[in-house]
Amino acid sequence: MNKISIYSLIKTECGQAKYQMLLSKKGFFARIRLYWFIIFAILKDWNLPVENYVEDSES
Repeated sequence: MNKISIYSLIKTECGQAKYQMLLSKKGFFARIRLYWFIIFAILKDWNLPVENYVEDSES
C-alpha cells in the first residue's frame, strides 16, 4: 500500500516549515494545533501543483 507523503499535501515551503515546527512540540494542545493546521493547510494547498524536489547530480 502506498503511503501519501505529507509534503505532497502541504506543498508550500512555509507550510512545510510550520508543519515541522508544530510536529516538534509536545502536549495535548500542541497535537490539536498540529491537526488543525494540517486540515487547513491541505485545503489551502489543494490546487497547487506538486513540485519535485529531486536534484540532478552534476556527475
